[in-house]
Amino acid sequence: MTDGITIGQAAAFAGVTVKTIRHYHQQGLIDEPRRDRSGYRRYGSDDLLRLVQVRTPAGAGVPLAEIAPILDADPDRFAAALLDVEQQLTSRIDELNARRDMLHRLANGDRTLLPDRARALLDRMPGLGYTADDVTTVKEALVLVRALVPEGLDNYLAQIERGLDDPQYVSLIERCWRAGDWEPDDPRIDELAAALADHFLADPSLLPVLNGLQDRDDGAVRYELLPHHGEDQKPAWARLAVLIEARLRSAGIEITSIRPSSSASA
Repeated sequence: MTDGITIGQAAAFAGVTVKTIRHYHQQGLIDEPRRDRSGYRRYGSDDLLRLVQVRTPAGAGVPLAEIAPILDADPDRFAAALLDVEQQLTSRIDELNARRDMLHRLANGDRTLLPDRARALLDRMPGLGYTADDVTTVKEALVLVRALVPEGLDNYLAQIERGLDDPQYVSLIERCWRAGDWEPDDPRIDELAAALADHFLADPSLLPVLNGLQDRDDGAVRYELLPHHGEDQKPAWARLAVLIEARLRSAGIEITSIRPSSSASA
């Protein structure tokens, strides 16, 4: 009769490493085998069987903490435990696939990682007369919205969709973009502010509103980061926003702030 095999032989036979076997011992998954006269562990057939039994579910992705209860369970509990592990693995697979898709998009030059709905809207804009710079600014605004108010992005995209379906509003917003190149005291800004305010009053659903900010302790700070995007380079937008807000307030509508960079994408 053999005196048993060494830990190295057991590892080779079971298809694991010596380090893995020692870890199984530490986790209490495999009992310490008897030692020979020299003090070395000697693994018998029962030890090797247990090692293979532990290695198999571990190799399938079962967490080590769950292996012992699974191996010692009755058939019904064993099947239920495996089903639970399968569901966990499926969730991890979905997450890994999503990460892989993100890597592919990054590799293909998409550094914004906006959802497909947002990308479809951006693709639609050039056909409505928006310039490449306009689309870039809207894209940047959407990236900020997604980062600062992710729970409000879907509603914000719905506002954009409504706006793009309104030809008169699209025309006003295109003028709004061009106004960024005007001098702040250009009289056309007053006319455009009046036209935009009247359109908002006629259809309040077009007013840029970000759901979720009111539930955040730092909501005001987050909001202020959004409407000012692009304003440093376009001082005329700041005056246009002030005029629009004043007209809305005079009509009884209180709104914290409107900026062309936000309203143009709403």
